[in-house]
Amino acid sequence: MPNITLSISEETKRKMKKHPEVRWSNAVRVIIERKIKDFEIADTLAQKSRLTEKEVKLLSAKVNKAMAKHAKALLNESNC
Repeated sequence: MPNITLSISEETKRKMKKHPEVRWSNAVRVIIERKIKDFEIADTLAQKSRLTEKEVKLLSAKVNKAMAKHAKALLNESNC
């Protein structure tokens, strides 16, 4: 399996260390995979859509906000 390297702030690293029970690489992998699925869905919809670019950007912002909320919930869930 290929590897990637992420840069995080010292504060984030410190906070992560407070939760050694979390498999951080797995949490990030899940988030990335779900984001890719979102992009694939968006690409499929865009091919069939008559939305303007402005409408697409607005929808994208809403999806990103929802995904961030979902990612936080996943991280909280994995901490239980």
